Formats: sequence, C-alpha cells, structure tokens
Amino acid sequence: MPNRVVYDSDHGRTTCPKCQRFVSQCRCEQQAAPDTDGIARVRREVRRGKPMTVVMGLPLNDADLRALGKVLKKKCSSGGSAKDGQIEVQGDHRDVIVRELESRGYTVKLAGG
Repeated sequence: MPNRVVYDSDHGRTTCPKCQRFVSQCRCEQQAAPDTDGIARVRREVRRGKPMTVVMGLPLNDADLRALGKVLKKKCSSGGSAKDGQIEVQGDHRDVIVRELESRGYTVKLAGG
C-alpha cells in the first residue's frame, strides 16, 4: 500500500479511513440503501426473556439508520441499537414507533405476533 497523506492541516481529512480513497471520490457515506420494498416492518421479539421491538425494511443507509434509531430510542426512553439494517429498541414500544415512523412519512406494517 503506498504512503498517502491522510490529514492536511490546511484542507482537513484527505482520504477516507474506510476505503482509503480521496474524500472527493469516497462513496462510503453515500452507499445505496439496501434493496427493500419500502415498507417498514415493526415486530416484537423476546430475547433472553425480555421484550424487544425490532424495525426492519427501512430504505436507509447505515448513517441514516443510526440517526433514526437514536430518535426512536429517545422517543421510547429506552436503549437499543441500530445495526445490520434494523433498529432494535429494548421493550415493547410498537405503538410509539409506528406513530413516529408514520409521522415521518414511512409506510409501516406490524409484523410477527
């Protein structure tokens, strides 16, 4: 791997730490959203005996998914994570999450049992 300037005090970051391309050529943050049908599915799961609300099928890239996950967790006053194309919120908060997603313009379906 050739030596590259990663940071320049005049211009800031010059290469992306993920793909090692110049920032002007980097597409990491602009990765296409996963192929979905555009319908957000909200389901309740039980993990280790505790309920968890899982949102999947959102047509968002990783950065936007994490940002939306943060908003949803704050609305529910609960913890959780956003990874692997889905948002997980601790507890059964399906009603709150469905209302919030619908207010943001998403088509939402309740999935599972």
